[in-house]
Amino acid sequence: MSDDVRPLPVGSTGQVSAGAVSAGAVSALVRDAGTGVRLTVTWNDAIVLDRVPLGFTVDGAELGVDAELVHVSDRTVRDRISLRSGKAAGDHGYEHHERVHTFREAGGVEWQVILRTARDGVAIRYAMPVLDGTARVTADRTAVTLPAGSRSWVLDYQTWYETSRFGADTAELAGGAYGFPFLARLDAATHLLITESGIDGRFAGAHVEAGEPDGDGSRTLRFTLADDAVEVTRGVVTPWRVFLVGGLPELVSSLFVEELAPAAAPELEDAEWVRPGRAAWSWWSDFYSGAQLDKQRHFVDVAADLGWEHLLIDCGWEETWVPEIVAYASRRGIQVHLWTIWRDLNSPEDLRKLALWRSWGVAGIKVDFMESESKDRYRWYDTILAETARLGLMVNFHGSVVPRGWARTFPQVIGYEAIRGAEYYVFFENQALTASHNVIQPFTRNVVGAMDATPVAFGAANRTTSDGHELGLSVAFESGITHFADHVDAYASRPLAARFLAELAPVWDETILLAGDPDTHAVIARRAGDRWFVGGIATGDARTVRVPFDALRVGPDAQVWVVGDAAPASAEVPATGLAETTRSATDAIDVEVARDGGFVAIVAPADTMLFRAAPRPRLPAPAVHPAVAEVGADGTASLTTDADARLRLPAGWSAHRSGETGWAVRPDRSLRPGRLGVVTVERDGDGVVPVVAHARVVRPLTPGEHALPDLPMVAFVNDDGPVERDQSNGAGNPGDGRPLRVADQEFERGLGTAPYSEALFHLGGRAEIFTGAVGVDDESAGRAGVAVLADDNVIFTTVVEAGKPVTAFSLEVRGVRTLCLRSEAMTPDDAGVHVDWVDTTVHVPSVSG
Repeated sequence: MSDDVRPLPVGSTGQVSAGAVSAGAVSALVRDAGTGVRLTVTWNDAIVLDRVPLGFTVDGAELGVDAELVHVSDRTVRDRISLRSGKAAGDHGYEHHERVHTFREAGGVEWQVILRTARDGVAIRYAMPVLDGTARVTADRTAVTLPAGSRSWVLDYQTWYETSRFGADTAELAGGAYGFPFLARLDAATHLLITESGIDGRFAGAHVEAGEPDGDGSRTLRFTLADDAVEVTRGVVTPWRVFLVGGLPELVSSLFVEELAPAAAPELEDAEWVRPGRAAWSWWSDFYSGAQLDKQRHFVDVAADLGWEHLLIDCGWEETWVPEIVAYASRRGIQVHLWTIWRDLNSPEDLRKLALWRSWGVAGIKVDFMESESKDRYRWYDTILAETARLGLMVNFHGSVVPRGWARTFPQVIGYEAIRGAEYYVFFENQALTASHNVIQPFTRNVVGAMDATPVAFGAANRTTSDGHELGLSVAFESGITHFADHVDAYASRPLAARFLAELAPVWDETILLAGDPDTHAVIARRAGDRWFVGGIATGDARTVRVPFDALRVGPDAQVWVVGDAAPASAEVPATGLAETTRSATDAIDVEVARDGGFVAIVAPADTMLFRAAPRPRLPAPAVHPAVAEVGADGTASLTTDADARLRLPAGWSAHRSGETGWAVRPDRSLRPGRLGVVTVERDGDGVVPVVAHARVVRPLTPGEHALPDLPMVAFVNDDGPVERDQSNGAGNPGDGRPLRVADQEFERGLGTAPYSEALFHLGGRAEIFTGAVGVDDESAGRAGVAVLADDNVIFTTVVEAGKPVTAFSLEVRGVRTLCLRSEAMTPDDAGVHVDWVDTTVHVPSVSG
């Protein structure tokens, strides 16, 4: 990095003009012209932005209206960024020219405009270098005027960015708030994309407010803060306000937003544990499947057969079986990610969950519903970003802000939602996503970073897009981990789609816009090694799309495999079905697309393998014994593993070797009697994914009475959601039951189940009596057969029926290590019956028998 710092002289009129800073075709000028501090930006020697007002209001004083320029310093910023995912993963060098302008107001307040100019854009941010204490920023003067005749592609602002994007001429834009990124076409060749970068918990986010049209037909956009007031301290007081300038290809390929963000900490520069890729996701196609272990196993199996890398378990997962699915998935090289809500990670105690999940082998989290641009919420983001980086957890933000450069600073951030994606088919069937909404995204939202739109929703209700369009989204939309919306069986049943999604690269080396316009179509090419993957999506009538290949550099007679719409081009309804063609081409190809159609293609050099996908192998699990180990008098539990295995422990636990294959594991004091912790046994597996197994470590039950709902389950099976504690089964989500009620009698304690169900508890041979009662909850009808098993031996059976009182029991369980509560519907007509096990108590004598 090199610096050239110099003061500039004050002119005889008292007005100071700073020379233009240029980078390639883009140049910028900040000056005090007597009407306030202004910014001018040019591209290819033509003015793009002229006389943009700069400054802000702090503690009631408007800075920038009557300011004197007192000092200017210049430097050249040369650096490299290393991206683990995104439109161009890998190392990239860049050069920015930076000019810092220091102004002094009549009242003595000093402030700065920091200007960065790059080959593809300009950015400014404000600073207060000599502020004493704190101040409150309440407004931003930055404003951009759109000329009459320009056209923009926008979305109505909300803090989670999930309204539809649409195109509008300047005269058609309504006054109101619009979110970033905001794209405008200023003339036939010149485009402007407005957004932000380099945000953290010191700032609030911003958006633009559109004013009423001026007399000449132009319209002004003013930067508006999300908070009414933002408390600031000495130094930088705003994020970068970013203006990407150029043609659409330059904007689509730009890394300027990432370049402006702070560099990653040294320990994150080589974060090889960040693994981009493709993910199976069951929530969209089967809402309550997040609670079903067997369904998650099926998604793992199909994902592994397709060669994918990840499994996302959305709402409904239960910690009892998460280690089991992590182990199952690891044997196929699949990593597991868990959904959670931001407010459940909003305290130091809550944050400990992240370390716990990581100790099970969980690879990442999808955290949801932040829905705020406030400074307070960005401070929460700071905490989550720091903690997930420390633990080695990948992060996918949903209900979130748009990307502002975190892909560089925190490479574990592999996705953001901030888009109206496929989930809107689930919640709003009459608000189907339009092809025009989709086509706008590669030119706007996806320019600034990963976009988890959960594409390829073949099974969407009221879909107006063709099958080729849906498949085209898999390339046209980029996310660090692409979570495919549909059921894995929907892909497996479409051989052409399955083959393409198996070939689809997990990470991109380069991204190019081959053809398109935000109003009509987008053809995006993404390179992985020597192959290019092309995704085309279109809106409007059926037609032929010309796809040029000159930018792909694949040599003569390249192999091209195209999968597109099978329906006739004249179809007036959404085209269903896919068709393939294989050809050779050098310069371009023509592709027929249906109405609101699309296509995908793989382009490879001649004489190379076009198809390279293979299923993931099934690896053996590490050995670990016993599956449940008790803590002994010395405070440790003994485990035996493979000689080459290693342990991953909960926070605060320790372990040391005992011989070649033995381990002495010491839990921390927070593990209470009867409770268990999970020890993860790892061995090298598929690349960065270790193959794992788990053991439970239990602190023995102490003498006295122990309510069964207070004890952890070793495992469970339940037909509808998890086994519930102290409430009825409810429906498919955790915690959605009601008070336990059988024959109009309410019970405070117990377990709510949905047959077929099993709930397993570890007693360790220390209990003597197990008491309780069982019946059918009043929320359901039907009959069920129930049983209690002691070490796999049935010790109690009965039939329970809706409307009848509970059946009480008192059972001897002396010496029993594992207790199982089982229920099963009596006949198919009894499907949906719910069984309550109430007042269930384990009695442990003072001296175990």
